[in-house]
Amino acid sequence: MKFSDLELSEKILRALEEIGYTETTEIQERAIPEIQAGNDIIGLSQTGTGKTAAFGIPAIEKVNPVSKKTQILILAPTRELATQITDELRKFTKYTESIKLLTVYGGQSIEKQIIPLRKGVQIVVGTPGRIMDHMRKKTLKLGNVKMVILDEADEMLNMGFREDIETILEEVPEERQTLLFSATMNEKIMDITKKYLKEPKKIKIKAKALTVDNIDQIAYQTKNNMKDEITTRAIDLYNPEKLIVFCNTKKKVDQLYDYLKSNKYNVEAIHGDIKQDQRDRTIKKFKNGDIKILIATDVAARGIDIANLDLVINYDIPQENEYYVHRIGRTGRNKNVGKSITYVVGKEKNKLQEIERYAKTKIKFENIPTITEINKIKDAQLIKKIEGVISEQKYNKSDVFDKFISNRNEDLADIARAMFSIINGRNIEGKTNNNYATDENGMVKLFFSLGKKDKIMAKDIIGSISSNTAISGREVGKINILDNFSFVEIPTNYIEEVLSGMNGNTIKGKRVNIEIANS
Repeated sequence: MKFSDLELSEKILRALEEIGYTETTEIQERAIPEIQAGNDIIGLSQTGTGKTAAFGIPAIEKVNPVSKKTQILILAPTRELATQITDELRKFTKYTESIKLLTVYGGQSIEKQIIPLRKGVQIVVGTPGRIMDHMRKKTLKLGNVKMVILDEADEMLNMGFREDIETILEEVPEERQTLLFSATMNEKIMDITKKYLKEPKKIKIKAKALTVDNIDQIAYQTKNNMKDEITTRAIDLYNPEKLIVFCNTKKKVDQLYDYLKSNKYNVEAIHGDIKQDQRDRTIKKFKNGDIKILIATDVAARGIDIANLDLVINYDIPQENEYYVHRIGRTGRNKNVGKSITYVVGKEKNKLQEIERYAKTKIKFENIPTITEINKIKDAQLIKKIEGVISEQKYNKSDVFDKFISNRNEDLADIARAMFSIINGRNIEGKTNNNYATDENGMVKLFFSLGKKDKIMAKDIIGSISSNTAISGREVGKINILDNFSFVEIPTNYIEEVLSGMNGNTIKGKRVNIEIANS
């Protein structure tokens, strides 16, 4: 079901579309209409199935933005989950004016939380202990609360919050709507539901079989501005016959499509704004092998049964954990070992760990392939093609070339090397030819055209290198900054990376030229 099929406001739908939420998950499809109807809910659902949106979207719709009083109260077992819920709800309220949200939890100054509470907050998300603190101080008034949501109720009860939960629920008006979400149903949960919920609708989402055992799952720690470049390296490294790249938004699908197309890759894209008949044609061509690379959103790829993908790339970490399993499950079928790559930016490591727990799997981090490694692979592929042509004697006839060869005194090996260089696009126009001296630690010294006069420091050089290449700052060697220029030591296998990614870029706003330093 599409979110647009539900009775949601245009502002909510606009925010959902912007973050790539077009189709509902099962818990969202079943819970949202019941909540909209005013029913109490018992939602039995695992983490990562989209339950935050299931309760958050209808909760936002019930808020009266004119009133500054607290109307929605959400309880969570940990500060991390409380913060995560608030962050998610903020995305949904992007175009909804005057709705304020606040997270309250222990470990943070209570005074910082009191100030916004006094100004007026309609949605409060917090841990039971800190909610109780505010109730005692009378800084949080619950007399106007119309909905209470208990998220991961089993965890809260396991952590000993039962008494706090009951005290809070006793303080909230009886004429309220209560939603309880839990991964399990036990005696403690039953006691709470019998005492505080009125004729609740029970929604149970059956845990899906997670089939990721036969898939080699790796992750690259990177930056957003490197993702396009890394995608081309992954394609060149693994040379897949069938690859799907998943992005979270239609905009990113279009941007990546333009980038790969401009770099001569055999690629097409599908998302919700592309007409259905065109999507059908694209998928048919992909299945037939006429297209090697397909870029898609989760929604556009929903229901597409394409077996035996060589590779799946998660360009963006999926919004919901279950999407990860859906994505990579398209590879590694029929007893074949599949492969998936996930790009991780900054604090997304936490999200990846959550996915690992949900899918009961292990995703290992690997180094991003370097330009040097990719060039070696391209060389090997070209040599294989040359050997095939020689073996089959399939030569293109050229009188000009025959005359050229017969009139040359050079060794034919030199001519072959020259042609190889031209075909592969390297060793020309000033590019590196791999003839550089390394020290005993495998480092090469590079000359940077900026120095002390340009007011740069070592941290500026490291920051620029790590932002524009696949090298982490800790891999950069010694940096010697002189008045007019600097010397920077780089591992041998990253030389082409730096020369390609950094030359002509800026450090602290000043353009830098880089060369192999003279011995």
